[in-house]
Amino acid sequence: MRYWLMKSEPDVYGWDDLVAEGEGTWDGVRNYRARNNLAAMEVGDLAFFYHSNIGLEIVGIVEISVSGIGDPTDDTGRWAAVKVKPVEKLPHPVTLKAIKAEPKLAECELIKLSRLSVAEIRPEEWAQILSMGGM
Repeated sequence: MRYWLMKSEPDVYGWDDLVAEGEGTWDGVRNYRARNNLAAMEVGDLAFFYHSNIGLEIVGIVEISVSGIGDPTDDTGRWAAVKVKPVEKLPHPVTLKAIKAEPKLAECELIKLSRLSVAEIRPEEWAQILSMGGM
């Protein structure tokens, strides 16, 4: 199992939208590294759901429910997508400010590659963030 972080603007598609749908398609990503991360995801992998632009915080955990699909918003066949299902909302959102202040997360892709919309999270980073979120 691998761990990920997926960013979305909450005023466009937030945690509550995903919960209401039950399953959502993670598409529209137009960055090659993020695309490669989407392509590497497997069913059962877990990801943090991060509210970008507004909030700047990890709010929940999602599970990859369908992997290896083409992006339905792309007619070139170049971009990847996955489907995700909500697993659990964090008891306490973990802010970007808190993540930046935690020395154990200094190498986290969320910090190192701040513009990346789909990032890989190492197992030790996953555990640290879960702890910070009250889990």
